[in-house]
Amino acid sequence: MGTMKFTKKSHACVRLEKDGRVLVIDPGVFSEQDAAVGADAILVTHEHPDHFDEGRLRAAMEANPAAEIWTLKSVAEQISAAFPGRVHTVGHGDTFTAAGFDVQVHGELHAVIHPDIPRITNVGYLVDGGRVFHPGDALTVPGRPVETLMLPVMAPWNKISEVIDYVREVKPQRAYDIHDALLTDLARPIYDRQIGALGGAEHLRLAPGDSADV
Repeated sequence: MGTMKFTKKSHACVRLEKDGRVLVIDPGVFSEQDAAVGADAILVTHEHPDHFDEGRLRAAMEANPAAEIWTLKSVAEQISAAFPGRVHTVGHGDTFTAAGFDVQVHGELHAVIHPDIPRITNVGYLVDGGRVFHPGDALTVPGRPVETLMLPVMAPWNKISEVIDYVREVKPQRAYDIHDALLTDLARPIYDRQIGALGGAEHLRLAPGDSADV
């Protein structure tokens, strides 16, 4: 398979490019205003605003009238009327092709934030047979080999021991930090050192706007 370019956008948003086509995952309110502009396809893991922002989706859909969105029911219900015929509802176990990328859907529920807070739905996306896995807001193990894991490194629903154990369980070749808007620069070396030393996989991070081949 050809080279896939991964560009880190702010927080949980990532941009994948292959064969001249662009797939964007989770452009939310912590991401750049134009995070999804230029996308041929957009995937959204769940309805929380740091992953799903209608304004950012609208900008992308208006910039490219052929662009389409794949997401779970709770998000699709909020945006399908605005983009007739261009929003597709998916759930755990589904497979589809979006902008030339083969995608499998894994997972059903958001991680527990607190027992008193009802859990919402959340799905993860395994791209091109495991070249990339983006779990959204859950520590979902796809049960298939993963080359590059998009690692939710810091969130109100996780702690570093869980992040380390997640890397160990998924066993990717490499893990790139995402979900990091709440992680201060002061704390990053601690996370880098502990995840890198204990996770059992190459641990990497990119500044927003930087890219790597995966």
